[in-house]
Amino acid sequence: MSKPTIYHNPRCSKSRQTLALLEEKDLTPNIIEYLEHPPSQEELGQLVNQLGVEAHAVLRTKEDAYGEAGLSATSSQAEIFSAIVQYPILLERPIVVHQDKAAIGRPPENVLTLFE
Repeated sequence: MSKPTIYHNPRCSKSRQTLALLEEKDLTPNIIEYLEHPPSQEELGQLVNQLGVEAHAVLRTKEDAYGEAGLSATSSQAEIFSAIVQYPILLERPIVVHQDKAAIGRPPENVLTLFE
């Protein structure tokens, strides 16, 4: 089985819980601390496709950066991806990728569907 990847923020309790859940299941993931290494616009496009959602669904709309970036519910995918590259804190967390699918770990147990 290929190794999963987690887009992780170690300061986020849900992200830490998701990482711990994966490790409990002997699923030691590649860890991308996305605040330090933000995904590119191309990688964001791939994540959105793997999640099967619209780009706005991967945004943390309550972050101050959401307003600073001038985002709204009608923002285009290009505007959203640009904002996440500039303000990586806007990316919903954690996101776990396994093979050709992804899941947001809210709640952490959501990611287990990737391994069924």
